[in-house]
Amino acid sequence: MASDTPPGPRSGPARLAAIDGLRLVAALMVAAYHFVGTPTPHFWGKTELRDLAPFLHEISRYGWLGVEFFFVISGFVICMSCWGRTPAQFTVSRVTRLFPAYWCAVLLVVALVLVSRMGHWAAATRVDPRTVLGNLTMAPGPLGLDLVDGVAWTLWVEARFYLLMAVLLVFGLSYRRVVVFCGGWLLAGVIALELHSPLIDEFVQPRYTGLFVAGIVLYLMHRFGQSLLLWLLLGFAWSYELTVLELRVADHATVPPGESRPSWAVCAAVVTLCLALVALAGVGPLTRLRWRWLVSAGVLTYPFYLVHQSIGIPVAKGLLRAFPGLGPLPSMAVSVLCMLGLSMLIHTTVERRLGRLLRRHLALDIQRQARAAKPTPTRAEVTG
Repeated sequence: MASDTPPGPRSGPARLAAIDGLRLVAALMVAAYHFVGTPTPHFWGKTELRDLAPFLHEISRYGWLGVEFFFVISGFVICMSCWGRTPAQFTVSRVTRLFPAYWCAVLLVVALVLVSRMGHWAAATRVDPRTVLGNLTMAPGPLGLDLVDGVAWTLWVEARFYLLMAVLLVFGLSYRRVVVFCGGWLLAGVIALELHSPLIDEFVQPRYTGLFVAGIVLYLMHRFGQSLLLWLLLGFAWSYELTVLELRVADHATVPPGESRPSWAVCAAVVTLCLALVALAGVGPLTRLRWRWLVSAGVLTYPFYLVHQSIGIPVAKGLLRAFPGLGPLPSMAVSVLCMLGLSMLIHTTVERRLGRLLRRHLALDIQRQARAAKPTPTRAEVTG
């Protein structure tokens, strides 16, 4: 075991292909839950999914843990993207990374709802100008509005994590500061759980603290090498998260008659496996993977995550209505393939182009503001 003093940053590939692959795995887990694991009775017609595909339904019931998987990966990736950047540069990178695809997904859902109204089909999503405008901010929940894109609640969780990282960036990133930040965040999570304060919960996010901290610690191991201190911190984050996991399990405890509630033990095992996979991808043998298709899969993850539920499920149900003989499972498979194609289209036409345009103009704005903030030298200073 290495000493507690970091040996210094290690050189390595700027992009870890295995991490990209794991991001797509997490997105497919969530999609499996929404398509096959949902506990809503008769979601796909008269036949219950637990009768149609009992094994697939049983394992997909735990697909919502893909969100936990995402948060561990996010802790790793965001800490990596923060290093060496100013708060302004980090903010620009996050805005240009998240908003273009998100805006596109929201507008596509709105278009789907309007088309369904014209065709007199039932639409689960209600849209009006106020709701659409509020959703474009990526914070519809705090604004008291319904989600146009059902998965967008996780983006608000991510945004608050970014805020904490931006505050840390103001003081500058270093090994010791990030270690103290992780320990302090875990302690704040414990205090927040004890105080039951909604205000503190909004900033500390005690349900997910251990996940983000675990990802950050794994990145520190990747960058500076393993040490007893980091392994202890990772152990505390893991223990903390498995303890508060019961809160998330309780959120999914409402199940139809004849179906058992999710098992905490199974959920804990899945979260532990997800954490182990990120460790293997970040500090283990999977760091050596160089498969380019994993990187390509990674770029599809975010747009696929945004469209798979609010667009993919209506598409699958539409296929089932149009072709009753197709059956629920084939209609789901076709819809997932369509959503992957749509994700590639969003990435190539929206994320790349609009993201690049936003990044260029925001960077120029920051440069102009920096020049304007510099004091103008007086005549005496100029002449010496």
